[in-house]
Amino acid sequence: MTELTLTLKTGREKSLMRRHPWVFSGAIQSLGGELQSGETVRIISSTGEFLGKAAFSPNSQIRARVWTWQEETVDEAFFRRRIETALDTRKEHPGLINTNAMRLIHAESDGLPGLVVDQYGDVLVMQTLSAGIEHWREVIADALLEFSGTKAIYERADADVRELEGLPIRKGWIRDQADLPLTILENDLQFYVDIEAGHKTGFYLDQQANRAVVRSLAAGKEVLDCFAFSGGFTLNALKGGASHVTAVDSSASALDLIQRNLELNTLPDDKVELVQADVFNYLRTLRDSRRQFDMIILDPPKFAPTRAHADKASRGYKDINLLALKLLRPGGLLVTFSCSGGVDADLFQKIVAGAALDAGVNATIERHLSQDVDHPIALNFPEGSYLKGLVCRVASG
Repeated sequence: MTELTLTLKTGREKSLMRRHPWVFSGAIQSLGGELQSGETVRIISSTGEFLGKAAFSPNSQIRARVWTWQEETVDEAFFRRRIETALDTRKEHPGLINTNAMRLIHAESDGLPGLVVDQYGDVLVMQTLSAGIEHWREVIADALLEFSGTKAIYERADADVRELEGLPIRKGWIRDQADLPLTILENDLQFYVDIEAGHKTGFYLDQQANRAVVRSLAAGKEVLDCFAFSGGFTLNALKGGASHVTAVDSSASALDLIQRNLELNTLPDDKVELVQADVFNYLRTLRDSRRQFDMIILDPPKFAPTRAHADKASRGYKDINLLALKLLRPGGLLVTFSCSGGVDADLFQKIVAGAALDAGVNATIERHLSQDVDHPIALNFPEGSYLKGLVCRVASG
């Protein structure tokens, strides 16, 4: 099939020459014909220089997502090579050998824009988030099963971004089926995973290494785990010897999942208090009652999906970190995260610094935290770096 050509406006080729994989609608001078959603297009500069081949998306502001910077054919063999390469990079990685759950495909960072694939034991959960991935969906699903050695694929094509791509919302089994709920193993702890209705694809795989950090710091501490979801940090704190953990989430189903995970691992539930509450309001209640903790974990949902939301998100992060810092005992630890793409690491550190100033405490950064190794960050795609965290210690005097 002959590939049509997309020509950029003068001067709009610079980002592609730096190998950033997105072409926005405003950068396009002309399209040499009519393309269907997801079809491959050759991208050239205003002077005719070849820049790459991309998937065309007629409904999105990101009008094209680059597959390759080479003059190569984008076909079934192309996707099989990309998938095999991504999976090979994760095999026997020292950071991933103590778990049977990991991210196998991380979208642009693995050269497959709009594709996210997570493995939970013998089951894959696939998110198809772009027109190009939708176009090659069946080829991709077959290759994933072959190269991963798994048995079934559940599709979570229910993210809001699909609507921006002009794609329908869809979820369900697309290759075989498995009994639910799934159970995974991570660093000698087991967790139930709700792939049908859980956050993201069912579990926060990007926090595996950070959960191990919390475990290493928790001995003897009274811990407050905010936005606890299925209890990843709560269980690791208990496993690390925490004296008590208060786990807070607004969702009753999340707290029920924590209880089930505690029972699954035969951890002492008399050391855990499960609280269903809005975290912001609950922290204010704790402040007013003068409660204190030795460690507080803040892992809130995304406050700023884009830079346009950064100002509003900054206020939210400031408030929640300010409240937490006021609840820490001298020498206490704040483990705080942002998964907002619109808030970069420098801004997040400034927000936490401002919160410490307003809380009237002196604090130092003991560690910078990020997403785990199965969520790689391509140097040409800084947007792939979305999770940032800090371990801060409040001065003891």
